Amino acid sequence: MGNNREVASISKATIGRMPAYLRYLKEQEKAGEKTISSTQIAEELGLNAVQVRKDLAVISTVAGKPKLGFEIGELIADINRILGYDNVTDAVLVGAGGLGRALVGYEGFKNYGLNIVAAFDAAAELIGREIGGVRIYGAEEIVPMVKRLNVRIGIITVPQGEAQRVADALIEGGVRAIWNFAPANLVLPSNVAVKNEDMAASLAILSMRLAEILNNEK
Repeated sequence: MGNNREVASISKATIGRMPAYLRYLKEQEKAGEKTISSTQIAEELGLNAVQVRKDLAVISTVAGKPKLGFEIGELIADINRILGYDNVTDAVLVGAGGLGRALVGYEGFKNYGLNIVAAFDAAAELIGREIGGVRIYGAEEIVPMVKRLNVRIGIITVPQGEAQRVADALIEGGVRAIWNFAPANLVLPSNVAVKNEDMAASLAILSMRLAEILNNEK
């Protein structure tokens, strides 16, 4: 996704802010705006203006113009290029339960360069069904199907005890990046990228912040 050398030179923190920039810029473009300042972006997203200027200087091919700011269309194109969103990447999902079905049915992924082309599950009652045009296959078809589709991204939404086996099957099929929603620490080869979504940790942080807010209101 994107230019590997170019992306490698950008900090993870900056990369992490790009989707928020992109979402806001698309909203402004849809509203008919042509240019925007880094200060406006910072104020709207609750970020530091200096940091936003630094981020845009790194990702933009054209510097902002005094009093006019940045061309919104150019910024959108630059972010799409950096993140690889200008080339939709196919992915498969394993685990067609509630979370899995929600992810498969989420049309917004295509705006961020992700296209789920197949789903897999071990439950007989789910196999053969379709979610938003995406067919659910049996778990035993993971390896041959991933190979046939030449997919490089796998999404895991299975219970903890099944996650490692699923990851192994995806990798055998050719997957080289895993988005893991299972509460499991996967053992993966060094040439496979992984992003773990720890919902329990996120809930703990949210609960802690809620407790702080409630304590301050007393």
